Amino acid sequence: ELMLLDSGGQYLSGTTDITRTLFTGSTNAKQKQHFTLVLKGMIAISMLKFPKGTTGSQIDIMARHALWQNGLNYSHGTGHGVGAFLSVHEGPAGIAPRYNVPLKAGMIISNEPGYYLEGEYGIRIENLVHVINSADFEGFLAFETLTLAPIDTRLLDLSLLDSKEINWLNKYHSQVREQISPHLEHDQKSWLHRATTAI
Repeated sequence: ELMLLDSGGQYLSGTTDITRTLFTGSTNAKQKQHFTLVLKGMIAISMLKFPKGTTGSQIDIMARHALWQNGLNYSHGTGHGVGAFLSVHEGPAGIAPRYNVPLKAGMIISNEPGYYLEGEYGIRIENLVHVINSADFEGFLAFETLTLAPIDTRLLDLSLLDSKEINWLNKYHSQVREQISPHLEHDQKSWLHRATTAI
C-alpha cells in the first residue's frame, strides 16, 4: 500500500510545505511505474535551467512529460508560490498553465507533480525550491532545492531512470544525510542512513 503525506508548518524563518509518498506494505509494478514517472517530473524541474523572463506556464510541461508519454496526467498545478506566515499557496508566481508571471530570483515555489488513480491510490512528491541565478549561464535562472527529506527508493523502477536522474537523486540524498544527521539521535540517524543509501 501507499500513503501520501502532505505536511508543513509555520516557523520564524518561514513556511514549509512537503509531500512524500511512502511504502507501507506490499507494492506492485504499476505503482512503482507511476511513482517513478512522478519522480522523473520532479527531478526535471529540479535540474532545469531557463532564461530570465520564463513563466511557470512555460515550464509546467517539464514535470508532466514522462507521465504524458505514458498516457497519464494530473489535474493540479505543478507548483505554487510559498509565503512566510501568510498563505501556503501564495502568488503571484507558480508552475501551472495559469501562471503567466515570470519567475524571478528570490521566489520560493513548490515542485510537486503527482498521479492519482481513482479508488486506488495517489502519488505526489513535493519539495520547495528557491529560484536562483544560474551559475552556468548568464541571463538564466535555476532552482535550488530547499526541502531535505528522503524519497522512498523502495518504490522506484530503476529501469525508468537515466544516469542523470539517478545522479541527481543520489546527490540529493547525500545532502539530506549530511545536513540532517547531526540533529538526530542514534536510532534516527541509522534510519536516515538507510533511507538515503545511494541507488
